[in-house]
Amino acid sequence: MPSKRILALVLAGGEGTRLYPLTAEHTKAALPFAGSHRIVDFVLGNLVNSRISPIYVLAQHKPQSLIEHLRRVWGLYYPNGEYSLDVLLPKSSPSGGHFAGTADAVYQNLHLIDRHRPDLVAVFAADHVYRMDVRQMERFHTARSGAEVSVAAVPVRLGTACRFGVIVAGADARIQDFQEKPKQPAPIPTMPSHAYASMGNYLFEPNVLVTALEEAHGRGEHDFGHHLLPRLSRSHRVYAYDFASNRVPGIQPYEERGYWRDIGTIESYQEAQADVAGRRPRFELHNPQWPIRGYRNFSGKNDGSKAAPI
Repeated sequence: MPSKRILALVLAGGEGTRLYPLTAEHTKAALPFAGSHRIVDFVLGNLVNSRISPIYVLAQHKPQSLIEHLRRVWGLYYPNGEYSLDVLLPKSSPSGGHFAGTADAVYQNLHLIDRHRPDLVAVFAADHVYRMDVRQMERFHTARSGAEVSVAAVPVRLGTACRFGVIVAGADARIQDFQEKPKQPAPIPTMPSHAYASMGNYLFEPNVLVTALEEAHGRGEHDFGHHLLPRLSRSHRVYAYDFASNRVPGIQPYEERGYWRDIGTIESYQEAQADVAGRRPRFELHNPQWPIRGYRNFSGKNDGSKAAPI
């Protein structure tokens, strides 16, 4: 079965208040990581390696360093014209342009669906460190009869699940509800010692996304996790894609399988940087079979990694 045409929208406008003062001059997605990268590089690497295009990065808070990094490291186009990457800012208005939330950021750019006519729309967060073959999530979505939305879910131990948005899913992976940082997280039916944490990565049928965003806008609701997805889970066929099943090439035996970290606090930022250090890191930055573009530093010296052939 041929791959579907996917339009990718990367949510990179987060202010990152819990990361202050690191975010005094940068949006969260543009924070330097491990000396050779910025956090946004991971989601972009996953999308490019998965052969997904076009990609639009939706930026807002202190976007200049993010825009400069994308121009230097990724470029705003690919040489053969087959793959494209661009940055979009909030639309200007008399009161000043801004995104009221994650769902509003996509709502302001619904014209892209009319322009590109994709089979699916990927809405992905820009502030996580991980490797993921998005095409495997696409195949999961396509295999679910009548699936309208798929949400990437990572298994986390029940004792730590209270720090995340938790997905309540049945044995068939269909999502029944969302819990926001619950005191008593719902366990995974097939893995009762763990709960599903939402990764903030979604695949939508385009018509479902358009209708849901228009209705949410009319209600004054602007966030995917708090508003749009809980409503959709009660009215549509929404499924949890188990990130633990995702496989990318080149992972070393000493790495943590299914590595994923949400960079939301200074503590998590420091811990993730420690995870990529040493001779046998929990997450190996240099994987030539699934490369993540980056710079050794931000004065223009390349770290030697190569982009996937396109």
